[in-house]
Amino acid sequence: MIEQQHLLFELGSEELPPKTLLKLSNALLDGIVQGLNAAELGFTASKAYATPRRLAVFIENLASSQPDKTVEKRGPAIQAAFAPDGSPSKAALGFATSCGTTFEQLERLKTDKGEWLSYTQAVKGQNTEELIADIIRTSIANLPIAKRMRWGSFTTEFVRPVHWAVLLYGDNVIETEILGLHTGRETQGHRFHAPHSVSIDKPENYADILYTQGKVIADIEQRKTIIRDAAQHAAVAVGGYAHIEDDLLEEIAALNEFPVPITGGFDTRFLALPAEVLITTMQTNQKYFPVKHTNGDLLAHFITFSNIESSRPESIQQGNERVVTPRLSDAEFFWKQDRKHTLADRVASLSTIVFQEKLGTVAEKSQRVMKLAEFIAERLNADVALAKRAALLAKTDLMTSMVGEFGNLQGIMGRYYALVENEPAEVAWALEEQYFPKQSGSPTASSSTGQILAIAEKIDTLTGIFSAGLIPTGDKDPYALRRAALGSLRTIIENNLTLNIREVISFSLMLFTHSFDVSNTQTAVIDFVFDRLKGYCLDKGYSADEFDAVMTVKPADPLDFMQRLAAVKAFRQLPEAESLAAANKRIRNILKKSESPAAATVGALVETAELQLLNSANQAAVAIAPLLAQHDYTATLTRLAALRHDVDAFFDSVMVMCDDLPLRANRLALLNMLSEQFLTCADISKLQS
Repeated sequence: MIEQQHLLFELGSEELPPKTLLKLSNALLDGIVQGLNAAELGFTASKAYATPRRLAVFIENLASSQPDKTVEKRGPAIQAAFAPDGSPSKAALGFATSCGTTFEQLERLKTDKGEWLSYTQAVKGQNTEELIADIIRTSIANLPIAKRMRWGSFTTEFVRPVHWAVLLYGDNVIETEILGLHTGRETQGHRFHAPHSVSIDKPENYADILYTQGKVIADIEQRKTIIRDAAQHAAVAVGGYAHIEDDLLEEIAALNEFPVPITGGFDTRFLALPAEVLITTMQTNQKYFPVKHTNGDLLAHFITFSNIESSRPESIQQGNERVVTPRLSDAEFFWKQDRKHTLADRVASLSTIVFQEKLGTVAEKSQRVMKLAEFIAERLNADVALAKRAALLAKTDLMTSMVGEFGNLQGIMGRYYALVENEPAEVAWALEEQYFPKQSGSPTASSSTGQILAIAEKIDTLTGIFSAGLIPTGDKDPYALRRAALGSLRTIIENNLTLNIREVISFSLMLFTHSFDVSNTQTAVIDFVFDRLKGYCLDKGYSADEFDAVMTVKPADPLDFMQRLAAVKAFRQLPEAESLAAANKRIRNILKKSESPAAATVGALVETAELQLLNSANQAAVAIAPLLAQHDYTATLTRLAALRHDVDAFFDSVMVMCDDLPLRANRLALLNMLSEQFLTCADISKLQS
């Protein structure tokens, strides 16, 4: 039986980049786990640790060696293994040599496909201690580090200079070299509280020893919990709650090995600024958690974290308060300066910013978006004047000092400035909502004008970049076109907007003045958009064949597409579904092989089953007409499902491709009529059984 022991690897370094610490930690763990799996070294669990000065991986119950195994090698076919005189051929002898044996020791392998020379060899598994160093080195080499550095006289490279490496298997050190360092069991404690070596006796004691002897909390998830709880406790003490965003929480955890909360405050006059400005200043520049009142308003307090347990925390508090004041004063200055000019005053200055070389300036983009917004508003019976005004002002806040300093406030500041300039509230909110949804799963625009502007802005970018020949490939999507396409679709679908996306794309392409193949570009953009729609539908739980069933009939309206898709999914649950899907597949195959059928009439058909099917199909046509007018595709398919018995009877007793050509044509016409009825919703022949 193969023995098992725990493994610990730790790499100590200068302070690692906080925004990528967790990414590096997870990548190191994944790389080592993949290496162990590839080497067939079994284990029961794995865990990553990460602090500003270390990356570590713990592997639980790691096998001490690979399992022994038997390897069968296949050589040349028997007919090629012997010369005409019966002696071994060169191929046979070469195969024996490659196996480290003689021709006489080779065996014959017989299969249904022939007979070959073969050799069976028992391979003893290598010890884990012989394999682990290379697995770790490979994982480090494959870490997602954008720019590696060298230090001192070392030739090794890493994201920061490294100073120590721990590698334990059970109680023993695996002695090797990692990034120029000799491995041991000595780690380092907290830079200030425990600036000395700390010895790790066993892998399973790693986190406890670091905490008790080194004043270091090794688990980043544990530190995040401590920070979140401590911030909320500190905020309650000043009458509020901490505004905590996940990205900042992760960054603060990556900056501190032993986080200690510090509460600070600032002048209440700054509360007159937009809340988002204060929050961005505190979060982005200072790494502070803002504090809010229970009603959601900001309080003049913040929570920060120190990496030391100071005997004079008030000094740290005062230092942070001194630092944040000029930051907030800058924001106050920007707010006052920006308000000296209206957003409308800034429209002309958009001509100084190039959006894209072939597509012109941001001003030109704004004019296109305005025309497209008007087009969309007319089709949605929305307020055209509001849509055009919002499109005109949409990008003007890019020219303000506030957005120049805090790029993430674009749109948000547009809303604030528009409101103080007495622009219609609908226009003001649209300036922010044009960027919705901001990320996967986040809300779409809620106002009608915001929805129109969001769609127009995204479609203009999408069609424009495609027309410039900059179609996304692989992971490269510098203009975020995938997000733009999905955002447009979500805005339409999730707000129940009836909008022909194909028409919108076509109209948008007509607004560009540079030379490009309009037809091919339109096809490419539509395919791209519907590819994103497929991903959206799959994420919603629909299957690929259900999507294909609807896609076949090419609905132009995404909302209509989703209604059809829901109907197909519901139809699939009916007991008649499988039989009718198979019948439709049979009908489509018959029609593909035949000439275009003429209209069937009752007098031209003779068999009872076909007359009954025609009568039922005519009745169904009358019944589904009002349902289709209401886009009630579920009820339509449910009604058509009632044809199952007559369809089955038809195929059981009627020969479609009979010798009587006029009769054959009318039977084909009947099948075509039936097929067209189902295609009013979807092509159910695409459904897999």
